[in-house]
Amino acid sequence: MRRRLLTLTAILAAGLFTIAPARAGFVHPDVVSVDPVDWTPHVLDGAVYAFAVLDDTVVVGGEFTAVQDADGSEYGRSNLFAFSLADGHVLPFAPQVDGPVRALAPGAAGSVYAGGEFRQVNGAPRHGLARLRADGALDTGFRTNIDDSAGLVRALATRDDRLYVAGDFATLGGVSRRALARVDTTTGRVDPDFDLELARPDGKAWVQSMAVSEDGGTLVFDGTFTRVSGQDRYQIAVARTDGARAELAPWATDAVANTTCSPDYETYLRNIDVSADGSYFVIVASGHAAGPERMCNSASRFDTRGGAGQEPVWVNHTGGNTLLSVAVTDAAVYVGGHQQWLDNPYGNKYPGPGAVPRPGIGAIDPDSGRALSWNPTKDRGIGTEALLAFDGGLLVGSDTEHLGREYHARLGIFPLVP
Repeated sequence: MRRRLLTLTAILAAGLFTIAPARAGFVHPDVVSVDPVDWTPHVLDGAVYAFAVLDDTVVVGGEFTAVQDADGSEYGRSNLFAFSLADGHVLPFAPQVDGPVRALAPGAAGSVYAGGEFRQVNGAPRHGLARLRADGALDTGFRTNIDDSAGLVRALATRDDRLYVAGDFATLGGVSRRALARVDTTTGRVDPDFDLELARPDGKAWVQSMAVSEDGGTLVFDGTFTRVSGQDRYQIAVARTDGARAELAPWATDAVANTTCSPDYETYLRNIDVSADGSYFVIVASGHAAGPERMCNSASRFDTRGGAGQEPVWVNHTGGNTLLSVAVTDAAVYVGGHQQWLDNPYGNKYPGPGAVPRPGIGAIDPDSGRALSWNPTKDRGIGTEALLAFDGGLLVGSDTEHLGREYHARLGIFPLVP
């Protein structure tokens, strides 16, 4: 008979961990449980794309219209909602957002920053970027928007009084910033000391994902760009952000440029996360192709220090299936997508020699790059779009309904317990 897990409230009371805002990289002493908690709410349609953890609250972003408590109570929610991290109950936080929410980042006093493809929040014009107060009201003091008619925000990160904004845009708040900007967390004023000048010959430079180290000193990002700050950087770059003015780091790699994946992808890189100490990052990819000589459909680790000619420390291949999300902890690198296997460099939509089944979600040893035994299983669907490590475990968001062989519609938590 399956063991019923303690609620996070009970675990907190026992002093087993404390809740803190989620961040890039996490110091977990061990791999999370394979048994998800029983009480998380369900998202009844669409997909979950992003999470933010603020004290004892989880904010969830995506493309959906209805959610349900574990006890069966249903609520209408337009692409954004929040639930209690203590018991999973859906909270009154219910802003009206008229388009998909692709990114979230925690703010001060229980506020949250939302980014995505929306044009209005609570009936007010807000294109792609908004700050919501803890009660769901729009913070009218933060007024920075994407100015491009077709632009969107794909990633957000907060460090101190700085909000990093990444996506597909040319101007933000009336200031020219191609695909990547930094703004004041209170006013939204665009930082004049942050302009990395992303470029691509056809003008279609955009950022797919980014991560900022816990100390705020290292920014890693990926996308369709080929030049950054006037220097060649093919789809991955590292910047130093510990000073007043951000500067491109000497770090560079040809590993992505030398990989041939499907020409249908402007970039096959999908998500990135940096370790807690900022010393390395892991990037996950799509690409439709397979093979040990390629970085398509794989997870790969790079060190953040050094100059040109960087090579991956390791690459773990799925064998032709897309990875969409990654969360780095000291104990494990969690990856999600619609993959069927890990450790599969010699397979192509089939298990090659040494392949291990890891449907929809898996964990990789941060040092060796080999799959860990952790294998809760998950419906594959389009894939696991959101993974976020926090002090209590691992949040998982997707478009499917089963996680760890249980019904958990589109979101769940694997707890970190003794």
